[in-house]
Amino acid sequence: MQIKAIKLQPKAPFTWASGWQSPIYCDNRITLSHPELRNYLKRALAEAVKKLYPEVEVIVGVATGAIAIGALVADELGLPFVYVRPEPKKHGRQNQIEGELAPHSKVVVIEDLISTGGSSLKVVDVLRQSSAEVLGMLALFTYAFRVAEQNFADAKLALHTLSDYPHLLEALRNSGSLNQETFDTLIKWREDPSIWKA
Repeated sequence: MQIKAIKLQPKAPFTWASGWQSPIYCDNRITLSHPELRNYLKRALAEAVKKLYPEVEVIVGVATGAIAIGALVADELGLPFVYVRPEPKKHGRQNQIEGELAPHSKVVVIEDLISTGGSSLKVVDVLRQSSAEVLGMLALFTYAFRVAEQNFADAKLALHTLSDYPHLLEALRNSGSLNQETFDTLIKWREDPSIWKA
């Protein structure tokens, strides 16, 4: 909120890649431009990885949004880092996994934001097909949609996040920067974002 990574436009909604309309946009990449916040997030994720997955051997970032934060977390933990592309490169070695990932490595996936979880879980599929053992996923933020919770349950993968949509709404409301109409819109949108219109 302080660095305006969260943008609210209930009357002129954003359109996501999925085609959904949204009164809110959360751009976590802006945090990379703010060293104090960036370091806080790096340490918070690293501490969560150590606590939840002490046996981790490799940190994996999801391209492109979580490459930087994933690399920072790997550096903080002194662990190898790789990242996974949405699809194999069209030229060169045609890699989809960039970096060295030994077979049967125990990995933790770092993501910046979870909406439905679809693109994040495709990365998990790629890792599992390469024989990696995916211990879990950590993300900066989730909208906490029911569809995402179901997708992670179906994939049998634990998701942990530093923050989520209900806590964001609480923080926005406590800041006094949110009128009742906008608050009601944000609540209504989350009930079924696939059909919501401004």
